[in-house]
Amino acid sequence: MKNVTMIVPCFNEAEVLPMFYKEIKRVIADCPDYNFTLLFVNDGSKDKTQDILKYLAERDRSVKYISFSRNFGKEAAMLAGMRNADADYIGIMDADLQHSPDLIPKMLEAVDKEGYDVAGSTRSDRVGEAKFKSALSAAFYKVINRISDVQINDNALDYRIMKRKVVDAIIAMPEKIRFLKGIYSWVGFNVKWFPHENRVRAAGETKWSIRKLAKYAIDGILGYTSSPLRIPLWLGIVSGFASVLLFLYGFIRMCVSSLWPAATYVMLLSAVLFTGAMILCSIGVVGEYVARIYTESKSRPNYIITETNIGMNMFASADETMTDAVE
Repeated sequence: MKNVTMIVPCFNEAEVLPMFYKEIKRVIADCPDYNFTLLFVNDGSKDKTQDILKYLAERDRSVKYISFSRNFGKEAAMLAGMRNADADYIGIMDADLQHSPDLIPKMLEAVDKEGYDVAGSTRSDRVGEAKFKSALSAAFYKVINRISDVQINDNALDYRIMKRKVVDAIIAMPEKIRFLKGIYSWVGFNVKWFPHENRVRAAGETKWSIRKLAKYAIDGILGYTSSPLRIPLWLGIVSGFASVLLFLYGFIRMCVSSLWPAATYVMLLSAVLFTGAMILCSIGVVGEYVARIYTESKSRPNYIITETNIGMNMFASADETMTDAVE
């Protein structure tokens, strides 16, 4: 019997966890050929998430949890799960039921029976998602796929099941600022994609604000392309060309107009402001890369674990894992 660990990052998911637990237990009960462990990673939740995880773990030996000392982010939670998952197949899915557990049997069949290394899910629609956020997401992937060395599936979800060798390759990458969607593409392997309809959260509120999504996008761009470092060169070329045109314009005005002093002052001021803006933009781009170098050089851990029940009976037999769901 092969072992499967499903990693479930959690941040303030107390409202939806009981529903998620019932749903996934229903699905894995129909997969008798696999031994499942549910590994929840509590990413510094402020609600009753930790209490619910302890309650589940006390009554179901297949439930394991890791708790962080504070909120380190979903990327850190997924990394902690992969580092602590000792299984033949490792999956990742959200706790909010936007990722349907019903897809798990098909994904397992793809990696276990069909020879694929990864079974991933891809968004088939964006029903229920704000149009503005969808537009920003589409624009981000269009930009990063144009300038990056790797191509990222713009509709790919974190919901996937991977073979052990894929997870080993991912956790072997030492960078601190991680952009997993880029890492998935960078490591390669044979992937089978499953279309997945967009689903509304079963309960609770989304944790992805526009600010967090913007930071995530910046991490992705800076982590997988050095193209922004070439921006100062191109800005210098453009600003130099523009300054020549402004000089010629001012010279011509000076020769043919009686108002040449005023025109000259305006042109000079515009040129100075334009050049200053280009310099500041260039410094800002370089500064972002320097900041990443500084962060990586400190070698701080991606997360700090304060509590976990991993270490004994990581995998329980099928009959031991079956228990009543939280009411």
